[in-house]
Amino acid sequence: MPAPKTIFRRVRKLPPAHYLTLKLRPNGNGGAEIDIQRYWRLTYEPKRTVREADAVPELLEVLKEAVRLRMIADVPLGALLSGGIDSSLIVALMSQLSNRPVKTFSIGFEEQAFNELPYARLVAQHCETEHHELIVRPNALEVLPTLVRHYGEPYADSSAIPTYYVAKLTREHVKVVLNGDGGDECFAGYERYAGGLAADHYERIPEVIRRTAIEPLARLIPTGVPRRSRLRQARSFLQAAGRPAPQRYLRWMSCLPLESRDALYSSEFREELAGYQAESWLLQMWDDFARAHLGTLDTMLALDVESYLPYDLLVKMDIATMANSLEARSPFLDHQVMQFCARLPADLKLRGIRLKHLLKKAGTRLLPAETLARRKMGFGVPVGAWMRGERRSWVEDLLLSPRALKRGYFRPEALRQFVWEHLEGRQEQSSAVWALLWLELWHREFMD
Repeated sequence: MPAPKTIFRRVRKLPPAHYLTLKLRPNGNGGAEIDIQRYWRLTYEPKRTVREADAVPELLEVLKEAVRLRMIADVPLGALLSGGIDSSLIVALMSQLSNRPVKTFSIGFEEQAFNELPYARLVAQHCETEHHELIVRPNALEVLPTLVRHYGEPYADSSAIPTYYVAKLTREHVKVVLNGDGGDECFAGYERYAGGLAADHYERIPEVIRRTAIEPLARLIPTGVPRRSRLRQARSFLQAAGRPAPQRYLRWMSCLPLESRDALYSSEFREELAGYQAESWLLQMWDDFARAHLGTLDTMLALDVESYLPYDLLVKMDIATMANSLEARSPFLDHQVMQFCARLPADLKLRGIRLKHLLKKAGTRLLPAETLARRKMGFGVPVGAWMRGERRSWVEDLLLSPRALKRGYFRPEALRQFVWEHLEGRQEQSSAVWALLWLELWHREFMD
């Protein structure tokens, strides 16, 4: 078995390297060297001075043009429709540009806390699309070994499962599909953005009050509360809000806090990690954006554009669609759209706790009011319930087998306790347990 250090070096992420051009230049010895240059970067400054009333039609114009360009195809074309505002607005604009009903494709779950199909149907009816749906059930996890082979790395985003299945459904009808990827990173659609700005205000409260009167409240909130409950959000906020801004960003982005990881790691693996911080390149980017005098919101947006978007979301979509011979196109990632959004004043993107303020204004005449008013759900997957239910024995057989416990990464007793607490509902650790599952399956596919 390869040593943990060898595997760790093989799979760790490298610094961002998109928008690069490679050129050969003479090295003076009769040979040539490769010169790597970045040819474009999104800029958030200087901010434009624009009124909301003027920004709305300008946004619709630039986004509609991005949609039009991506509808050019000599093969059947459709759209992924989640029911959220991003994909819904893309579908609405496609409907304006098409002389026939747009084909739309949605996916849902029996677990209603994760099911967005009613909202997707509402938009499909509003835009008079040719709509197709699929319900994903626990047996969908049977495709996981196939996905591990396609992704080729320990890819820990559970939404790869429904993305694969909706791509498979879509390919039965069309060959090209438009989606809403990038809308959150352009218009401040994640709740952590509002949390980051709230934390800036929270820091103004005297530290003695925060440490003695407010933050202890987080320990009173049960750890097993559902992932989207306001109590869970409050607990997550209080645990991170008092930290420096880059540290709280990492906390909110991690499936498991650093202190919890340290408790799981074996002494051998901890020694191998000494001197290397997996998040160091993210922290370096945060510092770079801070030196550029970006505000908190733009810093988080820029960091997501440089990391979360290309190394998680776009990887997920590209591999899931290509595995089904489907081409995906993302109008929000048109460079004209992204540059337009980046230089907008922050309060046009996030106003108070209202996410995607300008995008919602733009959708007022195009989408149902329910689409614009509802809380963001995100592409969550009920893997926690599935792992505690009919797939529990499968999880235990994989993660707690002698084969898995001998990997060398984790202390066996600590891992058993961690997995058991999740399966018993004492700790909500769906994301972390899912990451462990994918890591083990990746080992069996590529390393054993």
